[in-house]
Amino acid sequence: MYYVVYGGLYLVSLLPLWLLYPLSDVLALLLYYVIRYRRRVVFSNLSIAFPEKSEAERRRIARKFYRNFVDNFIETIKLLSASRSFIMRHFVVDNPEVLEEFYAQGRRCQLHLGHNFNWELANAAIPFYTRYTFIVVYMPIENKLLDRLFLRLRRRTGSVLLPATSMQRAMMPYRNEQYLLALVGDQAPPHADNAYWLNFFGRPTPFIRGPERGARAADIPDVFVRFYRTRRGYYRIHFTVLSDHSAGMPEGRITLLYARHMEDAIRQNPDLWLWSHKRWKHEWKEEFSRLRVN
Repeated sequence: MYYVVYGGLYLVSLLPLWLLYPLSDVLALLLYYVIRYRRRVVFSNLSIAFPEKSEAERRRIARKFYRNFVDNFIETIKLLSASRSFIMRHFVVDNPEVLEEFYAQGRRCQLHLGHNFNWELANAAIPFYTRYTFIVVYMPIENKLLDRLFLRLRRRTGSVLLPATSMQRAMMPYRNEQYLLALVGDQAPPHADNAYWLNFFGRPTPFIRGPERGARAADIPDVFVRFYRTRRGYYRIHFTVLSDHSAGMPEGRITLLYARHMEDAIRQNPDLWLWSHKRWKHEWKEEFSRLRVN
């Protein structure tokens, strides 16, 4: 079954994007108006993030989000057959010299990303812009067929994929390498009582501790990755150094900086963020005061 699915998707990937995008438009309309995929979650998130906006404005963001959401998958399928030149034409790094400087110093580096479109294209493109061993932490998919398919897709340009469920063990072979580690930190943590709590869009929100703790322990630079889209199918990213020497930062400060940059990036391009995941599913309790970061 895997080869049947892979073969079919590969044939689809051979089509040009100008033929695939009309399909994306139709699927987006179906998801929004007919299937109503996670619409309650999307509108709940938007109302929390943008209480100052009218209902009509939030609906416009939602409709654009659904189109970008489907585009993300269409563009990901395209990656099955996309050439290096295609990927680098559609995904540009504004300032790769930031990573080059750290690499020349013989240092490892850590990237902090969010679920901004198109993160799959970023995974494919970044290895072309750096000499680092590019390591990406991912959450395994329960469906074994899809998990195998996405692993093959995400590894085809040289990215190393490590499962978040066994991160420490999976990192062991690379502990002595000069690596660039990519971590996505904008998902709600599984345990609210073991997280950093800080204001995100004006609401107390928990963030996972792992990315900051790893950087502080190894004293490696932390870099935020901001996504832009110049036009449909074309993306750019810009690197911003959050901390040069993480071990010297106060606890929670790197996570706070990440959240501030993440919120600003979302406000600038709200339709490019994954509104369909439950960012605010944990409620603030006074017992979390010891975990508060200001």
